[in-house]
Amino acid sequence: MNSTPLTESQFDAQQEALADPIEMEVFANRLLSISEDMNNTLVRSSFSTNIKERKDCSVALFDDRARLVVQGTQIPLHLGSLNGAVNAVLAHYPADRIAPGDVFICNDPYLSNGSHLPDINVVTPVFADGELVFFAANVGHHADVGGTVPGSIAGGSRSIFEEGIRIPVVRIVRNGVLDEEMLRVLCNNTRDPEERSLDLRVQIATNARGAQAVAGLIAQMGIAAVRRSVDDVIGYTRRRLLNRISELKQGVYAFESFLDDDGLGGGEPVPIAVSVEVRGGTLRFDFTGSGKEARGAMNLPVNALHACVYYAVKALLDPELPANAGLFEPISIYAPLGTITNPAPPAAVGARSITAQKVAGAIFGAFRGVLPDERIMASSNDCCPAIVFSGPLRSRPGSFVYLETLGGGSGARYDVDGMDAVHVHMTNTSNLPVEALENEYPLRVDEYALIADSGGAGRTRGGLAIAKQISALGEGIVFSARSDSHVTGVAAGVAGGHDGRRARLVKEANGASTELSSKTANIALANGESVRLETSGGGGYGAPLERPRGSIERDVRDDKISLEAARQAYAFALAPQEAQ
Repeated sequence: MNSTPLTESQFDAQQEALADPIEMEVFANRLLSISEDMNNTLVRSSFSTNIKERKDCSVALFDDRARLVVQGTQIPLHLGSLNGAVNAVLAHYPADRIAPGDVFICNDPYLSNGSHLPDINVVTPVFADGELVFFAANVGHHADVGGTVPGSIAGGSRSIFEEGIRIPVVRIVRNGVLDEEMLRVLCNNTRDPEERSLDLRVQIATNARGAQAVAGLIAQMGIAAVRRSVDDVIGYTRRRLLNRISELKQGVYAFESFLDDDGLGGGEPVPIAVSVEVRGGTLRFDFTGSGKEARGAMNLPVNALHACVYYAVKALLDPELPANAGLFEPISIYAPLGTITNPAPPAAVGARSITAQKVAGAIFGAFRGVLPDERIMASSNDCCPAIVFSGPLRSRPGSFVYLETLGGGSGARYDVDGMDAVHVHMTNTSNLPVEALENEYPLRVDEYALIADSGGAGRTRGGLAIAKQISALGEGIVFSARSDSHVTGVAAGVAGGHDGRRARLVKEANGASTELSSKTANIALANGESVRLETSGGGGYGAPLERPRGSIERDVRDDKISLEAARQAYAFALAPQEAQ
């Protein structure tokens, strides 16, 4: 896959002078308010815990040329899915075949540019005076879309046909009328049809609310002014990014991270390689050297790869940069077909979020050669471990599927410790509160805590990892997981900082502990048996002996590091009065 940006002169030749900056800022914030209202509607109205509690969803607005105009502040990885979905709608349905009252649905990475099957996209065209002018779009991660395992994601899946129902771009609403027959077909291919149906209806209603708000904006400003303002906002973003790129050292910078395996266990670690070329006002990302297409579900579809690159550029060069199509134009991306960063159909892709995290982490690593010391950071946990429990529902007939992705430690920075127990890079979901989990499902949370000594030592310390242990309360409970950094791929420290601790997964039964594979599936749990996932910590920054004594004392007092670890890593000893 290769995308080529416009040169700066080509772009400037197409642009008129930017509008008044105050007017443009007001317009940009008006768009952002629409997207935030859509996001709040989707979260507050949904029925599944994965959307209503964990906020595993995103929203965006696009113009009629499929250019991203604004994205809600939710999950960076969803950008690839939403971009792909709108482009797929226009590829399969030319504008003259799209009518007011239509709504489209899709999820497939090969048929409709999605990122994996549980992320279902809903796209709604917006019309003004009978002319197609915008698209409102959202994506929700559905806890189950069928397939061989509850949750529809298993590292060991060998093809996309094992991962659930595949939805090409199809019209789910025509002339304002929902196709109930199609909805039944889709939902009855999942383990909880009622929950799927309710959440999909909310997704459709969310777009309708966004479309109404866009129509109100057009009525107020006029379509010509709105289009001109969209061009201005996109043009501003591109110019601002070009300014940031012009400040960088010219050259080629490379980095490599590793996955434990390709999803099936055993074998050699899988490299994720990237080289970043800074040249002539553009950035070129080349993923040549990454591992071959995975046998399991670790493959990263190319639209998701693009989202990783765009996120990393924004985060590293200008975090306040508006998220719109102007961010994409100075960037080109190449990944050989048939590799883990650009798989060919029908390769499985369900666990692609772990690979996405490794890609983002590799880009951050490559930029250590570009940015000054005060703007780089040690590696974070660079993973997105997920646990899935399934079993009989207590409140109604059918099966529940509880899915949660867990955070870990973020990398330390030049002058501040890494954050504890957070999602990093491409994912940004909330945790599921213990009270909600135990109320909804026949499960008990035995422990939910930070792991002492899991962050890499350094002048600034890496963030701490999470331990979560959950017991089954009844028979018929099945457990699956996808994780990484159990064997290799630790969060590397920088400038003398130590690495973060690796992850582990353990089953507790009858007083015995059994370590499980990082990508295990369909493990039956008897009543009272539990599973414990320990995520990985972040890397440290700088020599540990340079860490201020007060910071070490605070960490020991807060049980973030043990006294023994403080002695070993920091040569720390209690003062005589403290030792008494």
